[in-house]
Amino acid sequence: MSEFQQPIAHTASGTPRWVGLAVVVLGTISLLGLGVSWSALNHASSAEQVNQVALKQANDTLSQRLAKTEELNQQLESDLKVVTDKLNVTHEDLVKARKQSKSAVGEVDKRVTGLETSVKSELATKANAEDVNRLNGDVSGVKNDLDATKNNLQMARSEMGTLIARNHDEIDQLRRMGTRDYYEFSVTRKAGPQKVGSIQVELRDTNTKKNQYTINVFADDKTFEKKNRSVNEPIFFYTGGSRAALELVINKVTKSSATGYLSIPKSTGTTAASASSSSGQ
Repeated sequence: MSEFQQPIAHTASGTPRWVGLAVVVLGTISLLGLGVSWSALNHASSAEQVNQVALKQANDTLSQRLAKTEELNQQLESDLKVVTDKLNVTHEDLVKARKQSKSAVGEVDKRVTGLETSVKSELATKANAEDVNRLNGDVSGVKNDLDATKNNLQMARSEMGTLIARNHDEIDQLRRMGTRDYYEFSVTRKAGPQKVGSIQVELRDTNTKKNQYTINVFADDKTFEKKNRSVNEPIFFYTGGSRAALELVINKVTKSSATGYLSIPKSTGTTAASASSSSGQ
């Protein structure tokens, strides 16, 4: 009996090994869970921030649209008020018109009908563009003639009955009348005789304070002096080929020059031009 009992050994009671392994596994799982939870929390936080930014942008866009809509509504309300006011005025006019007698309404209808017929007739017989342009030209010509007539009335007349031009514009007006030829000129002192039309003139002296001048005129191989003559005072003389008087007018003088024009009747001017052309040949 004792021989069989001797090998019996008593082992100490302890925690099984699988329990430790289970604890390790559970710890690992817990750590993994914590990691996943932390990552999910970070993602959720980032997503929340993104959502907040997007929400803010959406709110800003919505606020701008609301502001524009409000502004548009105000404009529409203003336009609606104007239209309403006009409609009210129109309504008042219609009420007043309805209060008028039937005879007055009939008269208005007749006038409207007559006006419509007249307008249609004028449109049917409307002149073409060429006629309109011609009419405008005629009107412009009449206006120019009236302006010229008005200016002529303002011009002084000489003892010969001729109009005395005081400047270039008035000379052009007289030239357009077509009764005389006009030669504008400017002469200087110490320049000797200078040709003007069919004659020659020589400026001898000027007096700017008194608006006077002294000039020599050479015509038909003769010379005559006009001394201390006033500005815009005509000088009349005759040449061998003219039956009407030639007219010399000085409009402006300076210390060393004089400006004016020579007026010759049309027939005389033609004869002088022919004689000059013959002598040139």
